[in-house]
Amino acid sequence: MTRLGHVTPILRIFDEAKAREFYIEFLGFAVDFEHRYNAEFPLYMGISLAECRLHLSAHHGDACPGAHLRITCHHVAEFALTLATKAYRYAKPGAPETTPWDSIEFTVADPFGNRLTFVQEE
Repeated sequence: MTRLGHVTPILRIFDEAKAREFYIEFLGFAVDFEHRYNAEFPLYMGISLAECRLHLSAHHGDACPGAHLRITCHHVAEFALTLATKAYRYAKPGAPETTPWDSIEFTVADPFGNRLTFVQEE
């Protein structure tokens, strides 16, 4: 029987400083690793926050901008409030909303057109 494991999405980024500002400073992810073939090559970086793992890539062809991820989040209202009070000028999430399918969620967009929806399922 086939058994699948965790999925690690790769998100396309275009600016390392903006990616760090959004994912590390604003959302609170930690850097797990960084890789470049040499100083002139684009960044490939692994980040995590609790059990959520993402890879960010500036390499052309690794991923297309405009992805939309749904990320399970415990205490989603508290997380949204924490983000709303941060001094990040490009995103201020509103209060989470209850969906017709009984989840509570909010969405923020990164500087590269990727959307992250944080979801608390009832």
